[in-house]
Amino acid sequence: MLEVLKNNLILVILVLVLVISLPLISHSNEKIMISRSNYAELGVPVGPYVHATKHNGLLYSSGLTAFGTLAEDGNISEQTREIFRQLEVILAAEQSGLNNLLKVTLFVKDLDDLAKLRDILFEIYGDNIPASSVVEVKRLFSPKVKIEIEAIAAY
Repeated sequence: MLEVLKNNLILVILVLVLVISLPLISHSNEKIMISRSNYAELGVPVGPYVHATKHNGLLYSSGLTAFGTLAEDGNISEQTREIFRQLEVILAAEQSGLNNLLKVTLFVKDLDDLAKLRDILFEIYGDNIPASSVVEVKRLFSPKVKIEIEAIAAY
């Protein structure tokens, strides 16, 4: 009798392990849908990257700068406005907008520009302020570039 109970318990445990494992097994065979996009209005990327990658309702932008634009020689305010114009192009193409920004990371060469930067960001964000990080960096890829911004948005 004890042997029968022991065998039944082992059988129940094996069935439970199988039932718990099935979702994990079936998920591992599903294809993950990732979309990588460039946007003609922003020009061809100058390196091995795309302007944005989309997955599961989220859009991840590459680091955007004012490089190659009229704002390239401008101050941090002008460069920031240009970068957010680029983000608007990307988001509009995906039927989204700046109001759907979730997280923004700003890489700046000089934290002394922070007060100017904050003023511009409050103006751009309005009531839709995303999570944000500001990181001072020693240099960016071009001496003229004062700021680089990457973003995560819902679309």
